Amino acid sequence: MTGASSGIGAATARRLAAEGFNVVLAARRRDRLDDLAKEIAGTVPGAAKIVPVTLDVTSQESVDALADAVGGCHVLVNNAGGAVGLDSVAGADLDDWRTMYETNVLGLVRVTKALLPKLVESGEGHVVNITSLAGHVAYEGGAGYNAAKFGAYAVNEVMRLELVAQPVRITEVAPGLVKTEEFSLVRFKGDEAKAEKPYEGVPEPLVAEDVADCVAWAVTRPPHVNIDRIDVQPRVQAAPYKLHREA
Repeated sequence: MTGASSGIGAATARRLAAEGFNVVLAARRRDRLDDLAKEIAGTVPGAAKIVPVTLDVTSQESVDALADAVGGCHVLVNNAGGAVGLDSVAGADLDDWRTMYETNVLGLVRVTKALLPKLVESGEGHVVNITSLAGHVAYEGGAGYNAAKFGAYAVNEVMRLELVAQPVRITEVAPGLVKTEEFSLVRFKGDEAKAEKPYEGVPEPLVAEDVADCVAWAVTRPPHVNIDRIDVQPRVQAAPYKLHREA
């Protein structure tokens, strides 16, 4: 589970542990991973093995260390990523765009490439890529994030073609508006007022547990069943750019 230190990653780790999976918690912030591992062990009755591993998906050395630390792998959830800024193409901060591409696309590829032999060897491998509806529908203010998530979507689709003869399932989970403790705060570089703006007037945005529920359902289908893609958004959202907001 990459990006496991908060938000969708942490929620999915909790849910998969509850489903009986051994879970490797992978992210940069080791202190948070250690706390999450203790939390899961204390709150999930009969929780399976929970192992925290420090991981930076932009570092090949770090990814190689993860692969060495994992004995076997049945399910890989590529969740590490995120958005930075709302720049237009004309006003693009290329460092921000590079950051998004490195995490959302190259990070996904790096980790998948490293663990793919173990997934194939398991005989029942499954790669779940957490993308976004921003990877399917462009919107103003989303240029850099759109580009990165469209890229992640393309990788997901190619993987399904390339691995069709292998015992590995490929699933994309594409959330709409999800309110987590950090996604918007990171996007707006710590500006709390700006970070709250996307959620203003939205009566019930998704929460991380909603996305975790989708992942858990997909990976617990019988091995011959591939859930290609799950688009999940709040009832009040019709598109990335179309939300009903209460006054």
